[in-house]
Amino acid sequence: MVELASVIRAGDAIICAQACAEPQTLIEALLAQRAELSGCRVFLGSSYSGLMRPEHADHLRLSSYCGTGANRALADAGVLELLPSPYSQLGALIRQQRIGCDAVMVEVSPPNVRGEYSLGLGVEYLAPALEVCRTVIAEVNDRVPWTFTEPLLNRQDFDLLVESSRPPVYLEFSTAKEPDRRIARNAAALVPDGATLECGIGALPNAIVAALKGKGRLRVHSGLVCEAVVDLEPQACIGGALMGTQRLFDWARENPAVRLCSSDITHGAASLAKIERFVAINSAVEVDFTGQVNGEVARGNYVGAVGGALDFVRAANQSAGGLSIIALPASRVVEKLSGPVSIPRSEAGVIVTERGVADLRGCSLAQRERRMRTISGNS
Repeated sequence: MVELASVIRAGDAIICAQACAEPQTLIEALLAQRAELSGCRVFLGSSYSGLMRPEHADHLRLSSYCGTGANRALADAGVLELLPSPYSQLGALIRQQRIGCDAVMVEVSPPNVRGEYSLGLGVEYLAPALEVCRTVIAEVNDRVPWTFTEPLLNRQDFDLLVESSRPPVYLEFSTAKEPDRRIARNAAALVPDGATLECGIGALPNAIVAALKGKGRLRVHSGLVCEAVVDLEPQACIGGALMGTQRLFDWARENPAVRLCSSDITHGAASLAKIERFVAINSAVEVDFTGQVNGEVARGNYVGAVGGALDFVRAANQSAGGLSIIALPASRVVEKLSGPVSIPRSEAGVIVTERGVADLRGCSLAQRERRMRTISGNS
C-alpha cells in the first residue's frame, strides 16, 4: 500500500505527469487517500485515464491548462479550474509558484545499467516542477520504455517509490474518414522537404502527419510526438511527450534520435527562433472569416486549451521558409466565433479544409473573407 501521507501534507500543491505518462497507480492511491489529504491542489495536465472523476473534488481542488480527454467531464461538472495560459509560460509559472508545486508525481522507466531512470513517456512541465518541488513520488513501471529524457533521474531523487507493471495510458485515434483524408492531402501538399514539423493533438493533425510519408529530410520539434511520426523516419525528433500506443513507445525505446525535454525547450521562443522551415500543424474548434481561431470552447463546453498552438503558430510565422497550418472541416469555418479567440487574426497563416486552402498571409480583411468563404461549408 502506498502511504502518500508520509510525504504529502494536507493542502499541498501536487503536479502530476499527464496523458500517456500519467502515473495511474499513484493517482489511484491519491484518490483512495484523499480524505486524509484534504485540501490538496492537484494540477492534472491532460488526462485520458478517466481515473479522476467529479466526485473526487470533495477533498481535492483540481486544475489544468486544458479541457481535453477526461478533463471535459470535470470541466462540465464545474470542478476543474482552467488556466488559459500559453504552454510556453507553464515553466515560469511553476518556478514562481503561481502554479503551486510542493509534490510531483511521475511515472518512470526501470533504470538503465548506470542507474538512471527515464521519465519515459513525457517531460514537458515536469522539468521545472522537479526543480522547485519539495517531494518527488515515482511510479516505476516496467512497461514504460527507457527513452532519452532531460532530465534523467537517480534513486536518491525520489522521496517515495512504488513499483508497478501495467500498460501505460494509450492515446489512439480512429482511422481518418474521407473528408479528413482530403484535408490531410491538401495540407500535406504545402509542406516542403526538409521541414521541421510540429503536430497538435487530435485525429486530424495525426492524419496530416501520416500523409507526409515520402517527404524527405523531415525533422520534428513538437510538444507532442504522435503515432504517425514513426512512419516518417525523421532525422531528429525533439518533443515534450509521446502520445500514442505501444507502437510509438517501442519506436522511441532507447532511440537516440528521439529526445524528450522541458516545455521551456519545446515551446520556448528562444529555441523555436533557431528553426528554419518550421511548419506548425494544428486544428481548431472553429476559425472565422478574418482568421481568428477558437481552440477552446465548443457549444459552450470547454474542450480544448490555449495550450501550445499560439507559441508554435508565432514561431512558424517568423521562421525562414516556415508555415502555420490550421486544418479543420469546412463546416467549422464561421462568420463569427462562438467561443474565445485563442489565436488572434494577426497571426493568421494558412487555413485548410476539405474544400481547399486559404492563404491569409498579407491579406486585407476583405481579401481574407473572400478566401475563407471559398473553403467554408457555405461556399
